[in-house]
Amino acid sequence: MKFKKTTLPNGLRIITIPTKGNPSVTVMVMTKTGSKYESKTQGGLSHFLEHMMFKGTKNRPSSAIINKELDALGAMTNAETVEEYTSYYAKAEKKHWKHILEIISDMYLHPNFPPAELEKERGVIIQEISMYEDLPQYKVLEVFLELLYGDTPAGRSIAGTKENILKLKQESFVDYHKKHYVAEGTTVIVGGDVSEYDVMKEVKKLFKDIPKAKKPTKEKVVEKQTKPQLSVLDKKTDQTHIILGFRAWGAKDKRQIILDVLSGVLGGGMSSRLHQKLRDELGACYYVYSSNRDLTDHGYFSISVGLENTRIEEITKVLLDECKKIIDEPIQKEELQRVKDYIVGHMYMGLETSDSLVNYYSHQEVLKGNLKTPSEIEKQIRAVTPEQIRKVAKEIFQNKNLNLAIVGDIKDEKSLKKVLLLDK
Repeated sequence: MKFKKTTLPNGLRIITIPTKGNPSVTVMVMTKTGSKYESKTQGGLSHFLEHMMFKGTKNRPSSAIINKELDALGAMTNAETVEEYTSYYAKAEKKHWKHILEIISDMYLHPNFPPAELEKERGVIIQEISMYEDLPQYKVLEVFLELLYGDTPAGRSIAGTKENILKLKQESFVDYHKKHYVAEGTTVIVGGDVSEYDVMKEVKKLFKDIPKAKKPTKEKVVEKQTKPQLSVLDKKTDQTHIILGFRAWGAKDKRQIILDVLSGVLGGGMSSRLHQKLRDELGACYYVYSSNRDLTDHGYFSISVGLENTRIEEITKVLLDECKKIIDEPIQKEELQRVKDYIVGHMYMGLETSDSLVNYYSHQEVLKGNLKTPSEIEKQIRAVTPEQIRKVAKEIFQNKNLNLAIVGDIKDEKSLKKVLLLDK
C-alpha cells in the first residue's frame, strides 16, 4: 500500500494512494480546523459550517444541483468534523474520479452560504444536538471530556450549544472559511486506481487559486490534575453509562503504539480481559471496550461500559483491579501474540476499500504529520514487549490521571468517590 505525499510551494499537501485494480476511487479534501480551533462564542461553528458547505456554490447555486450531479455519478459523499480537522469526501466508480474531485473542490473553495439555507440548517443542527442529548452512550463522552479539560476547546462539544447555534450569522461562516480554508491548512487525498501524475495535474489545476495565508492556531491544552476526578450527569435512563479514563499523551509520542497494544489486551475483542471478566464471567454488561484516543497535543486512555446503576461501585473496582493487574502481572507470551494478531488483522481488514485507505492516511497526516504504511505500523506492533506495556501502564494508571464520568440515575456520589482510587 504505497503512497506519495507532495507539498506544493503554497503549502497545500497532496497524498496519492495508488491501488491498482480497485474499482472505486475516493477523493477527500480536508482542512486542519475543528472544535479545538474555536473560541467559546464560536463553539459549533466548524461543524455547522461543514453542513453549509453542501448548500451551494457559485457554480452550483443549490444543494439540489450538487446532490443530483453526485447521484448521477453513482457517488456517495459525506463530511466529518472532529476536534482538529474537517473533511469532505466523495467515492465513485474510478472513471468518475476527476468529476467528483472537481465537485468536492468547488464545494470546498466556493461555498455561498445562502441565508435561507442557513436558517433551515440551524434547525437541523439543533435537532442533532438534541439527538445527542438523548443518547446517553454518546453523552457520557461529552461529560468525560468536560471533566478532563473543563471550559476549554478540548472540553467542549463538537456540535456546540443550542445558544451558540442560534446566534451564528452568515458573516461568521464567511470569516471562518476565509481564515481556515487556506492552502497551508489543506490536504487533498486521492485513493484508488489512479496515477500520481494525473492526481497532481488535476489538483494543481483545481486549487490554483486557493487562498494563501497564515492559518490560525489552536489553543494549547494544559493538563491540570492531582487526584481522581468524578463527574455525574443525573439522567433518568434504563442503563447507566460510564467512562473510566486516564490522561495519556499526544499522537506523536512514541509510546502510543504500546498504549494501542495495552488497549487491545484490556478491551480489544471478545477474548480481551474486560470482555471475559465483565460480560462472560460477571454478566454485568452488554458492551465494554477500551480506547486510546490521541490528538496532536494531548490524549487519553478510556474504558467504556453500559451497566445497571446498582453495580457501578462493583464494576468500577473490577476495572481498576484489571488496570492494576497490567502493572503487577507480566503479560504472557501467548496472550500478547493473540492481541497483536487481533490488532494487525483488524487494521488490514479495515483497509480493503478506497475510502478506508483515504481515512487511514488522513488521520495520520493531521495528527502525526509522519505517514507510515500499514506494514510499518505492523512492524511496530509486533515489536512491543510485555515490559514496555508494563512500563506504560505504570505511567498512566495513576490516581493523578484517573477520571470517571457517569450518565444515569445516580443518587449517591459519595460512595463512588471512595472506590475511585487505584491504591486500594
